[in-house]
Amino acid sequence: MSKANQNHQSFLHFSKSQRKGLLALFVIIVGIQIASSTLDLTSKSKPTSEEQQWLSVQNEIDSLKSEKPKAVYQMYPFNPNFITDAKGYKLGMTLKQIDRLLAYRKKGKFANSAEEFQKVTGISDSLLNVISPYFKFPDWVNKQKAGNYQNSFKKSNWKEFPKKEKMKVLDINQATKEDLMKVYGIGDAISDRILKQRELLGAFVSMEQMDDVWGLSPEVVGKLNQDFKIANPPKPNKININNASIKELGQFPYFRYPISKNIVTYRSMNGDVKIEDLSKIKGFPVDKIKIIALYLEF
Repeated sequence: MSKANQNHQSFLHFSKSQRKGLLALFVIIVGIQIASSTLDLTSKSKPTSEEQQWLSVQNEIDSLKSEKPKAVYQMYPFNPNFITDAKGYKLGMTLKQIDRLLAYRKKGKFANSAEEFQKVTGISDSLLNVISPYFKFPDWVNKQKAGNYQNSFKKSNWKEFPKKEKMKVLDINQATKEDLMKVYGIGDAISDRILKQRELLGAFVSMEQMDDVWGLSPEVVGKLNQDFKIANPPKPNKININNASIKELGQFPYFRYPISKNIVTYRSMNGDVKIEDLSKIKGFPVDKIKIIALYLEF
């Protein structure tokens, strides 16, 4: 046997004491590993009091994060007669209640108090208590209520006063500022606006033109139709649609630059405009042809 082989066998050969030492070392290593894993599990399963406090706070934070803020619908004063489907839904009304209101409005009727609104729609007392503080009725309704209160007060005190004479129906083309302001809902600014429109047109040819005055609500237009009418044959300012320039046409209240330009373009391509041609002009307000035609010369 060579010397190299002898050295190799002596390296692999352990004495009895060496084998005991290796076995003891192996037992110690295994014991350390078992002890360390046991301690780690124990520490995880039994958190300290401080860790428990932090865990409880973290749970509360997580729950707050998971909660989504609820959208709050902020209400402002509004006329309940003109509630749309979307607004009625936000207020908490059902589709049937909204439909009842719309059907009532189609008849040309208006709810002039919270009680009347509830009677028309059938909403609950609880919902009425929530939304009625935001109801805003026209000024003429409030004045009318005040008048009714005064009348009831007078009756309770057994005092009689002469009844106010019913206002005579006047020609809208002869009405003064004072005449117009006697109508509930018409103040200084709106009366001036009506008179300015009449001045530009020369005269109103139909009471339907009250709908074209900015700021007049349907309720006030209804009052105007009760107190005013077209009594005498009107004499409106007329404009020759076939000779007027774009600028001149644009000064007519029912025309603006786009329509005036389209009129001039149409007549340059087709010759003189006739009354039956008005509906062929791009952008022409066909729903008002009968009224506008009374202001035109062909």
